[in-house]
Amino acid sequence: MNGVRGEVSLVVDGRKHVLCLTLGALAEMETLFGCESMCDLQIRLKRLSASELISVLCILLRAGGGANCAEDELARAVAPADAARAVAEAFRAALG
Repeated sequence: MNGVRGEVSLVVDGRKHVLCLTLGALAEMETLFGCESMCDLQIRLKRLSASELISVLCILLRAGGGANCAEDELARAVAPADAARAVAEAFRAALG
């Protein structure tokens, strides 16, 4: 795991996965939520539904080098608090 790059880890079913907030991940989130700016995205991320949280988590996992993210499997394997914490840590790590 590369802390300089802003990577954080999340354990799912006993396996460690890497999350990373990249420019591409931000662009994917903007598209997902129909945001026109980073400011719009920041506001939108404050009111995520559970399914949207899983989508954001998948985006960050792919940016961290994960191949595919099965959202339904991830939803069953990760506690809501752990998902929210991992996403928040990825943003904190990347943005300081």
